Amino acid sequence: MRHLVILGLSAALLGACERPASPVVEAAEPAPLPALLTWADLTARPLPSPSATVRYAEGDAGVIDVWLPDGDGPHPVVLMIHGGCWQKAIADRSLMNYAAEDLRQRGLAVWNIEYRGVDEDGGGYPGTFLDVAAAVDALRNAPPAYNLNTTKIVAIGHSAGGHLAAWASARGNINAASPLAATEPVELAAVINSGGLADLEASEPVTLQSCLADVRPLLTGSPSEARPDVYSDTSASRLAPSRAEHISVNATRDGIAPPELGKGYTDLVRASGGQAMYIEVPGGHVELITPGTQAWEAQATLLVQLLRTE
Repeated sequence: MRHLVILGLSAALLGACERPASPVVEAAEPAPLPALLTWADLTARPLPSPSATVRYAEGDAGVIDVWLPDGDGPHPVVLMIHGGCWQKAIADRSLMNYAAEDLRQRGLAVWNIEYRGVDEDGGGYPGTFLDVAAAVDALRNAPPAYNLNTTKIVAIGHSAGGHLAAWASARGNINAASPLAATEPVELAAVINSGGLADLEASEPVTLQSCLADVRPLLTGSPSEARPDVYSDTSASRLAPSRAEHISVNATRDGIAPPELGKGYTDLVRASGGQAMYIEVPGGHVELITPGTQAWEAQATLLVQLLRTE
């Protein structure tokens, strides 16, 4: 048997030598990746205007833009929180107008809040967080004429806004001794953490230094004997789990909030006993809030599904 195998192998090799050689096919060059959108690509579009603006506090930042769909309602509500590295010099709520108008056209009302950045008087710790809390809780007192259905509220926060949306969903877990402690906060059913920096400690070494590391002491405040852990009342990672479902959406080529942050936060929430999901979409940081992109379409579709009423 051994000789038969060898002879058979020799015959096969001989036959192979006698056959004409196969043509050499060169590997094709990989197709170049499409260019990522820039902020100018988004802001060059005509800026949509909200249906109304309401005030929740004094000052320029104490306002909320409301986007109302056609019809009498009651309208399902999306709480929207803009990013900008917690700095008003980088972005304000108007950056989300394009996404808000897209949701309005899909039949969703949008509660697009403003808040003081760390670079504004009174911003940082605790002012930025107190603003967000007040703007969210103002949904309870939304004008009746808007006919908002607040029995189920879903939030979407982009970048720094993803952190603030996740934080808002969990602020009921803040220690009573903190200035950020909440009694009966408005409850969120779900949070879309869109290219977000929900876990401040994990995000700092990964995102741009100018986006977090340079301003983190302003955002979280300084440690003290009474408050040695500055993340204890400022980072959603320390407050998990909340009742909300956390859905982290990250773009594959996002250099500000790379996918590892969304994956890590999802694992953290699940490990704490909370509900969490991770979704990866094509593009970069800007695509996440630009209507017409696959990244935004995935999130808008998800918001409609989450708020659908039978």
